[in-house]
Amino acid sequence: MTTGTAPAPTAAAAGWTPEPGPAGRAVTALAVRSVRRGAVLVTAVAAGMPALVAVQHRQLDQELAGASLAALAENPAIRTLFGPPVALDDPGGFTVWRTGTAIAVLVGVWAALAATRVTRGEEETGRWDLLLAGPSRLPAVLLRHLAVLLGASALVGVSAAAGLVLAGTATTGAVLFGALIGGTGMVGAALGALAAQLLAERRAAAGLAVGVLLAGLLARMVADGVPALGWLHWLSPFGLLGRSAPFAADRVLPLLVLAAAVAVLVAAAATVSARRDVGSGPWRRPGAVRPGARPLRSLPGLAARHTGRPVLGWGAAVVAYFLLIGLLATTMTDFLTENPRFAELAAQAGFAELGSVRGYVASLFSLLAVPVGAFVASRVAATAADEVAGRLTLLYSLPVRRIRWLATELTGVAVGAVALTGAAGLATWLGATWVGADLSAGAALAGVSTVLPVVAVCLGAAVAALAWAPGAVLPLGVLPAAGGYLLLVLADTLSWPGWVRGVSPFAHLAAVPAEPVDVPGLVGLLAVAAALTAGGLAGYRRRDLRG
Repeated sequence: MTTGTAPAPTAAAAGWTPEPGPAGRAVTALAVRSVRRGAVLVTAVAAGMPALVAVQHRQLDQELAGASLAALAENPAIRTLFGPPVALDDPGGFTVWRTGTAIAVLVGVWAALAATRVTRGEEETGRWDLLLAGPSRLPAVLLRHLAVLLGASALVGVSAAAGLVLAGTATTGAVLFGALIGGTGMVGAALGALAAQLLAERRAAAGLAVGVLLAGLLARMVADGVPALGWLHWLSPFGLLGRSAPFAADRVLPLLVLAAAVAVLVAAAATVSARRDVGSGPWRRPGAVRPGARPLRSLPGLAARHTGRPVLGWGAAVVAYFLLIGLLATTMTDFLTENPRFAELAAQAGFAELGSVRGYVASLFSLLAVPVGAFVASRVAATAADEVAGRLTLLYSLPVRRIRWLATELTGVAVGAVALTGAAGLATWLGATWVGADLSAGAALAGVSTVLPVVAVCLGAAVAALAWAPGAVLPLGVLPAAGGYLLLVLADTLSWPGWVRGVSPFAHLAAVPAEPVDVPGLVGLLAVAAALTAGGLAGYRRRDLRG
């Protein structure tokens, strides 16, 4: 009898190799069904928005003189917010500068959230138990889902490139831009998959992945604002987009760095998945509460526990952004005062009175409704996910009516939304005070409070969706803010009829603190929000529980 060292497990034995045949195809089909709706929506936005801006550029470049473009390129606030303006005289270069970062953030965050949802989310709810009880192994299932997400990201990139080519831009720059957008989505997907393997909870994994992406965006802003820290561009997919400079330098090296980052993240996710048990993760989220602890003894305490951590995460991002807005207040207003043509064009797009500090912050405060609206919609979507996963079954088995719990949860979400808006106002005031801008704390808080009616409409839409379309809570909840803001900008830019513009909730908000509060508009939005919430509560009380 001889002894010897056992051979190392092969890739197939470790479950790295996706299973061929019907089982593998079924897993791939499952992944496609899980991401197709979001992928179609993101693809449409990535194709349409840059193409629209490129078409409009032909009108803009006749109105903007070369001296104004040079002043725009030299303005540090513009560089920090949008990246270095290059090739602004070219429709493609202007489009990349104006929409590149926004599209990249959208695609990256969507891919990260989709990756955590279809991997750790399905595993956490137990829907993968039966799947993994067969011949499929966890790493193989993960890689098949990742392959679908990477393919969807590539499709988004192709659509962005195709839209620019059809708009008449240079093919080389359009293809490079599309590749960078698709690569950013791939980084987001791989990052979300890795976070889903490291953390045992979907929410924590999603927060980690999105947090890393937003940190990369902040690194890009710092690198653009501080030339000595320009090397930070290489650590962020958003910075690599600027380094590549489509339609100007057309550098390929940043794209290769992006591809290498995707490969490293995918390999890391597969490695971690091969070394852990199903339902577990090597990183444990701190802050577990003992059974019977005070936060779990009452419905308000449970709601606060459920909402508190997300408020901190969203709050950190909101505070960082609006602190930057305050710090740039005097720089932006001075620039617009010296270049009135830019202020006129901004007014045509719905951003009036940008020449004053109060007008500047009022225009940007309207953007606050989008992240805060997304926050409230995501919390209601989390309640829907808890219902499907069975996490509310024990609670509803107690003498607790479902409407009572939902009302308590919504109260906590509303308090969190107010806290986020207040934090944004104070952050803007602190930044403006630091640079000597004329903005009081009261004016800043009054300005941010005007977006709360739009947030209330988002909350009402999410509650109505929870009752009547529980599978679409998040998109329907975000629609009044994100869709309404986009509708307002397009209506003002393209001179659409007033009744179309009036569909947007933002059309009924005043530019506070530059203007007095629009009381009728505020009351109307709150009435719509109340009707949606009441209808949602009634529908939720009557429908069957899912899961």
